[in-house]
Amino acid sequence: MANTEVMAVTDLQVRIMELEKDASTAWHHHTTVDDFFVCLTGCIQVESPDPKQAIVLNPGERAEIKSPQVHRVVNLHPGLSEYLLVQGIGSYDFIKDRV
Repeated sequence: MANTEVMAVTDLQVRIMELEKDASTAWHHHTTVDDFFVCLTGCIQVESPDPKQAIVLNPGERAEIKSPQVHRVVNLHPGLSEYLLVQGIGSYDFIKDRV
């Protein structure tokens, strides 16, 4: 998984994230920041176990996960998928979860 920082200030981060074929992020949550996703290329799925949901995003589609919701992002495309990730407003953290 690669990422390119677009902008980062004290309580806001913007990155372009890449997921290879069959890749996903770890299950995780954030203490204060919300995640806002915009699919750029390919197809991603934003998953949450409780409440159980799976949001499929194609290019141009968006979704939001509020803290402290446990979630992960999965690449559904047979090749590389990219998405814009905006995180804020607050202090960033990444807390891995077991699901």
